[in-house]
Order: sequence, then C-alpha cells, then structure tokens
Amino acid sequence: MISFMQRVTARAHGLQARAARGVAVLALALAPVLTPGAAWAASAQEQLKSFVATVSSASGNFSQATAGAAGPQAARAKAPQSGTFSFQRPGKFRWAVQKPYEQLIVSDGKQVYQYDPDLAQVTVRKVDQAIGTSPAAILFGSGSLEQSFDVSPLPAKDGLDWLRAKPRSSDAGFSRVDIGFKDNLPARIELLDAFGQTTRVDLSGITPNPRLGDKDFQFTPPKGVDTVQM
Repeated sequence: MISFMQRVTARAHGLQARAARGVAVLALALAPVLTPGAAWAASAQEQLKSFVATVSSASGNFSQATAGAAGPQAARAKAPQSGTFSFQRPGKFRWAVQKPYEQLIVSDGKQVYQYDPDLAQVTVRKVDQAIGTSPAAILFGSGSLEQSFDVSPLPAKDGLDWLRAKPRSSDAGFSRVDIGFKDNLPARIELLDAFGQTTRVDLSGITPNPRLGDKDFQFTPPKGVDTVQM
C-alpha cells in the first residue's frame, strides 16, 4: 500500500500527464466509427475512411515524447517513452510502455486499468468515463465526430496528411489533437493539452487485423498494489 502523500502525488501526476499518457494511449487504438460530412482534406479523409473500413484490429510499436512539462513530475513526463500497442474494436486496447519505465494501460471494453509498477498502484475507470470527450472519442468513435469536435483539414507536412480536432467541451483536458496519416494508416499524433504540454506519438510497424483474443485485453491487478476506483 502506498502512503497518502504518494497517492496525492500520483493523482497530481495523473492529472498532469492525462493527455500525454492515457489520452495518447487511447488514441492509438484509432478505431473510429465516423460520419462523413466535415470539411476534411481529401487525401486524409480517404485514408481515414479506408482504415476504418478495413482495419478492425491492429498491433504495432510507438515512441512518445512530451515537451513543455512543468512541476515535480516534469522530468518523468518529458522522458521519451517507447513500447507496444494493440487494439480491437469496439473499445479494447493494450498500451505497454517498456522504456524508460514500465506502465500498462488495458481496456477490456468495459473498464480501463492503468497500472504503474513504480507507484504500486492501479487506477480503474469505466470506459465511457476514461474516454469522454477526449481524442479517444475521435478514434474509437461513438457516433458523429462533429457532435463533440470541430474538425478541420491541415496542410500536409513531413510526408503525412493531417486532420485537426478541437473539443467543443471546455473540460476535455486538451486543446487540440492533430492526426497524420500515410498509406492509409495512422503515423503520428500530436496533442496539445490543457497544461500547455505538447505530446508527439509516432507509430511504426503496424500490423492490420492480427489474430487477437479476449485474453490480450484482460488485466488482473497484482497482489499488494493499491487499487483506486475512479
């Protein structure tokens, strides 16, 4: 069991890094059910539509870095991260940070478990509560994108075609998220959160439609860890 102060610090860190970690993690599932109609850039729209139509699950690698972090957890928040991810629609995903420290976020479609071995803590949220009006709502999809976000095209850069989504809600926890596509697959996510931090996530080695089972998205908290139900 962790101490009260450790728990306070952990929760403060969780709020500060929510967009940089959990939201970016969820975004990597990239399994939207979108409704055509926004003024998207043509090439990005076609790639996104192709991805949605043909990819129901995927696995791959990621690298992630955050700039502009402040406070006692800044060094950890800024440290580049790398690991693996997988997802399966609807609502199942696994995001495993391997370096420079371990962290695991798993959704079984009903609950989201965030396990931090360093803090010996597991945070549990309902999927709807964890996603809300976050970038994950764009990428998992629960209806029309335009209901929760203002979507606009961006100029191509770095060889990618881009879209930008801004939340209509003031309590979304982030200001905007940009998504870049290449060859009908997501390649990069850039998130500006409410703390002024910019998180860049690069995706690589994506395998569309691998054989994944329910056990890949199940998580049992280890014995002796502190479980926080949100």
